[in-house]
Order: sequence, then structure tokens, then C-alpha cells
Amino acid sequence: MNWLREHWRALLSALARVRSAPGGFVFNVVVIALALVLPLTGLTVLENLRPVARDLAVGPELSVFLSTDVARSRAQAIADDIRRQAQQLAVSIKLEFIDRDQALASMKAHSGLHDVVTALGSNPLPDAYVVRVAGGADSVSPGRITQLADALGGIDGVDTVQLDSVWVKRLAALVDLAGVVLWLLALTLCGVVLAVVFNTIRLQAYTQMEEISVARLLGATDAYVSRPFYYLGGLLGLCAGAVALLAVAGGLAMINVSVIALAKLYGSSFSFSPLDARSCLLLLTLSVALGVIGAGLSVRRALKSGD
Repeated sequence: MNWLREHWRALLSALARVRSAPGGFVFNVVVIALALVLPLTGLTVLENLRPVARDLAVGPELSVFLSTDVARSRAQAIADDIRRQAQQLAVSIKLEFIDRDQALASMKAHSGLHDVVTALGSNPLPDAYVVRVAGGADSVSPGRITQLADALGGIDGVDTVQLDSVWVKRLAALVDLAGVVLWLLALTLCGVVLAVVFNTIRLQAYTQMEEISVARLLGATDAYVSRPFYYLGGLLGLCAGAVALLAVAGGLAMINVSVIALAKLYGSSFSFSPLDARSCLLLLTLSVALGVIGAGLSVRRALKSGD
């Protein structure tokens, strides 16, 4: 009970300090909230775009072109060789055979090159296989897809294997970019909150240094003296985090007016949604924790300088 009573008194003391200088407290909350709006907005946008990108992601494909002199029986038998190579690399695939005659007929019908193709006389197109990775891009690493392409190129009767290497490079670049952005957002969040809370609590401690010195002379421990400042830092973090989340939600509501209208033009119902309750609670907890840590660093330094 004594422990709870001490913490209750520390909380009341922190609230009394807020009431004594509400303007300064509100200003600091706004400063921290403005710093939090940018990373929180980025996080919210990323969370909304992630399922869209997953739906739009196209699975990697390999085009296996056979030599033009390969017999039809051998061309059809190559399918077993392709499946065997994929099985050895633990890659699940879907295989489609493209007959050279069908490919030529399609070219004549759709490409507008009917006269040119007819002038060639013989069919210049080879038989081909389209190898699609089952499960999409998330199921297999780009490295294994490259290994599969090299293995298929060594099959007897295969002339060329075309791999969408641009897709592989873009995928790797997007993954790296997303990781860098998330780290920068996290560092920005932590650094700004710690700096503002540290400076705020330090000023509070220095303005009350005489009161703190008297309390320590009367036997107050450093923990007793520091406790109200911890609660003050936590209140700063909590209020700033809540204001930032509300600001992001309000901004998304305004942006959604244009986003919904644009999405309708493409036959979509996409709109930005705020973070779910669990994510908001986690971010608020993180904001409070950073406020407490910043307050702890600041008050310890102030107490040491006051010795």
C-alpha cells in the first residue's frame, strides 16, 4: 500500500506541475506530436499499401525457348526434365507448353504482321515452355529462381532461358528500401521524443532545484525526488502520441475524399484506413516508454549536477 501511495502522490505531483504551467506542457506536446506525425503517417501508408502490393504482385516467370531443330517428341519430353530440375531446387512450378504453330497463328492474328510472317515462308518460331513459380514471389527467393534458370539452360534441346531479371532486382531493391525506411522512421521517432522530453524535464528539474535540495536534506531519496518527473515524461509521451494518432487519422480522412474518387475511376474501392487498435496501443506504449526514458536520463543528470 505504501508503494501505491507513493506512486499516486508522484502522479498528483506531476499533474500539479502540468496545471501550474499548462501552456508550456501543451507546447511540448504539440512539438513532440508534430515530430511523430511524419513517421506515423509513413507507417500507416505502408500498412495500407502492403496488401495492395501483395495482390498486385506478379509471380516470376521463366520463358524456356527450345532449339528449332528439336523434334516434337523431344520437345514434349523436356517438360519432365524441367519438372525434375525444379523439384531438385524445391521450387513448385506450373508449366505451360507453347506450340510453335499456335504461336505463329497468334502472331498473325494479333500483331499486325500477317504479311511479314507470310513472306518468311517457314515458321521461324521455336517451341517454348512458360514456367511460372507457384505461390507467387513470396514463396521462392530470387536466388533460387536464378539457379533454376541456370539449371534449365543446361537441359539438352533448350536454346535460351529468359528470366525477368528486372523483376528480381526490383524486388530486392523494394525489400531493402522498405527496411531502410522503417529503420529511419523508428530512429526519428525515438530520437525526437527523447530529445524533447530530455530538455523539458531538465528545465523542470533546474527550476525546482532548490525545492529538490531541501527535500534531499530532509531525507528524501533520489527515487522519491525523481518519481514525479518520470510521470511527467510519461504524460508527455502519452498525450503527444494520442495527438499524433488523431492528427494522422484526420489527415487520412481528408485525403480519402480524393483517393476514393480516384479509385472509382479504376473500378476499385481502395481507401486509407487508420491503424488498428492493437497498433495504436503499441505505439502509445512506445511513446510513453520513450517519455519515461527521456525523463530518467534528464533527471539523473540534473541530480548529479546538483550534488
